[in-house]
Amino acid sequence: MNIPEKVNNLIRLSLRNFFGGNVTLRPDLKQLLLRRIPILAWLPLYSWSKLLQDILAGLTVGLTAIPQGIAYAIVAGLPAQYGLYSSFMGCFVYLVFGSCKDITVGPTAIMALLSQQHVIRLGEDIAVFICFLSGCVILVMGLLHLGFLLEFVSMPVIAGFTNAAAIIIATSQLGTLLGLNGRSDSFIDAIVKVVNHIDMITFWDTLLGVCSMIVLVCLKKLPGKKCGTAFQKFLWVVSLARNAVVVIVGIILSYSLFSYGIKPFKITGNITEGLPPVGPPPFSIVTRNYTYNFVEVINELGSTTLSVPLIAILESIAISKAFARGKTVDANQEMLALGLCNIFGSFVRSMPATGSFTRTAVNNASGVKTPMGGVITGCLVLLACGLLTSTFEFIPKATLAAVIIVAMYYMFELHIFNVLWRTKKIDLIPLTVTLLSCLVIGPEYGMIAGIVVNLILLLYFAARPGLLIEERVVDGLTILFVSPKQSLSYPAAEYLRERVMSWCGGRAETIPVVVEGRHVLRIDATVAKNLALLLTDLQARDQKLVFWNWCEEARRTLISYDVSLTMSFRTSGSIAQIFSGRIASPHVPRE
Repeated sequence: MNIPEKVNNLIRLSLRNFFGGNVTLRPDLKQLLLRRIPILAWLPLYSWSKLLQDILAGLTVGLTAIPQGIAYAIVAGLPAQYGLYSSFMGCFVYLVFGSCKDITVGPTAIMALLSQQHVIRLGEDIAVFICFLSGCVILVMGLLHLGFLLEFVSMPVIAGFTNAAAIIIATSQLGTLLGLNGRSDSFIDAIVKVVNHIDMITFWDTLLGVCSMIVLVCLKKLPGKKCGTAFQKFLWVVSLARNAVVVIVGIILSYSLFSYGIKPFKITGNITEGLPPVGPPPFSIVTRNYTYNFVEVINELGSTTLSVPLIAILESIAISKAFARGKTVDANQEMLALGLCNIFGSFVRSMPATGSFTRTAVNNASGVKTPMGGVITGCLVLLACGLLTSTFEFIPKATLAAVIIVAMYYMFELHIFNVLWRTKKIDLIPLTVTLLSCLVIGPEYGMIAGIVVNLILLLYFAARPGLLIEERVVDGLTILFVSPKQSLSYPAAEYLRERVMSWCGGRAETIPVVVEGRHVLRIDATVAKNLALLLTDLQARDQKLVFWNWCEEARRTLISYDVSLTMSFRTSGSIAQIFSGRIASPHVPRE
């Protein structure tokens, strides 16, 4: 890889200032620094044209990040500033360590949902602790290159979890939309509270919330174009910043009425002013006159210690791949960046953060060129924290509820059921189990249930591989042809043996059995044992067993287990050659 000379000079100058003296970098160290600190690669190539485009994208994303940060903090049961702090720190840390120009790290609906139950029980500090702990877990997984573990979480499980999260979050805001007090602990609890307190619904909050939802949907459908006329560009910007538009209108309406002593809406209320406080995350939690030490906090969190970082990684990397546009995504680098975003965020009282699909989509649509756009977004959020908190007090709760519910509506993937029905119907099982489990017993356990069901199906199909078993007539000789359609695991070998012996046991003929091995790439000792037993069983019936066209690795394993199997191997171009005498020596490895 050709590294621009000014990149070399920048790295060398930075290290010289840090260590002193002249520093010569080895090529492998240069590559490592450029891969692990991506800003060193793109910053020296930065230009004014890119800056102007990043400023436009950053401002547009900021108008989305501010109302969403406030809304998701409220979903988590936290003061609104926690969401702003998370957005601010996520943008600045990802600038240095992020490898995808479009990704915007900050609070999301799913992270808020996973934090909510613990915040309700243990208070605000637990969200900061989860943020720090998740960052450490993600960082360690990135350093150990454990991204492959995510491959065990299938698309149906992710879709089921995402749909369940959308339903749970939307229903949790239903009471706020209708002007009801209090918050729900679960999907069922949210429905029950609305039904039991239907007589307490307030007209003006409901009207404002419903109108806000209608306006949000209409603004999303505006016929704007990024490269059209001036009016089309204006509509495009308004459509992208629709959340901010609705929130600003709500603030103006609420403030105007409150200034005349008219208070028809429930408002967000006091938001802490000033810049984020800097300090270490809490390693002990004090709540209800009891102090939980570090170990007790971990015990209280339970599966959350793994589920939050797992979901954060899944969400962020999935978004990175969706916007990669043909480029390779370094999953381990993204994990390092996300882990550091959460670790640094915990020092400024952030809630857990990950990549946001909505804000990333806005960033991409705005034409962002580099992660510098995140700095502009972070500065706008920081400005809001310092100067606009008194204004945010007048945000109607019904407006924020409308923003969240509409966002969850577009996050709900109803089409996935149709897709799986057309492609592979059995995938509907882990999707449905995940969805229903999340709704009934909670999102964390629902995800675990979906993964367990998916692994059971995976093990079942590994133990019951596709087998082609049929009679064939070759040069007048009838044979039983057996061909595994995939590599053999130890339970699959037992299954193959049972199927072959079951077929042979139902017939009086003692025809030869040919087991083709072109799909069998590797086997273990248990597979070798079952195949050796198959040979013994068939010999007892005076039936010949031939292993035809097996790879050298599998052949070597079988012969090492039982050297008598050597004479059963044949390598030839056709089955007819096996019985015509024109066969390759069984001692000659197949090329």
